[in-house]
Amino acid sequence: MSSTTSTRTRILQVAAQLVGDSPDGDISTRAVCEAAQVGAPALYRHFGDKEGLLSAVVDHGFEQYLATKREREASADPVEDLRRGWDSHVEFAVRNPNLYRLMNSPAMRTPPAAALESHRILTRDLERAAAQGRIRVAPELAAQMVMSATVGVALMLVARPATFDDPGLSRRVRDAVHASILTPDPDPDPGPDPGTGAWEEAEVPSAAARLSALLRRAQGSGLSTAEAALMKEWLDRVANAGPEG
Repeated sequence: MSSTTSTRTRILQVAAQLVGDSPDGDISTRAVCEAAQVGAPALYRHFGDKEGLLSAVVDHGFEQYLATKREREASADPVEDLRRGWDSHVEFAVRNPNLYRLMNSPAMRTPPAAALESHRILTRDLERAAAQGRIRVAPELAAQMVMSATVGVALMLVARPATFDDPGLSRRVRDAVHASILTPDPDPDPGPDPGTGAWEEAEVPSAAARLSALLRRAQGSGLSTAEAALMKEWLDRVANAGPEG
């Protein structure tokens, strides 16, 4: 390991430790420099400023969590993968409250790379669900709904544990959010006759989301790039409108 790499790693490890031990998750660059036994110029050379250091701390701390998600083989059931993804996200937040609050702080002007990757993994699972006809809206909108709800629950659990003390809260919110974006489990009962109109109201948004997801995955759809983009825009609009649209 080079001297430059060693210095950067030492600063990062010290900063991560200080964030974890801090009562409110805040740290000063001076404290980091003293604990790492480096001068301020070294810290700024490696990280630019305090925000750059904190962003690196978040990515460093979140790396283990993301590593498990990267290594996890997708199951045949993307809906079950979505449930496990929600649960593991909230569990990580509860185990690392300061790091999690820092990751979602409005003071972080640039989203940490870890947060962006987490969102991509979620969207990938939703695209798989859409390709199976299992979601009611386009994957991108579904990802925004799920991520905002997951982060909201996790932040309440770590920021106000005395108020949000129901051990089943995360699961209840998870199931409510998933029910709003996922289609029911396959039912052997075929349901209403398509001619009644009830079938169309229930199935059209899901079918549009599924076709949009399949178009994204298809290598050759017979459409030009512009035509495929327009088709996906239309399908996403139908999917996101829902039965009432």
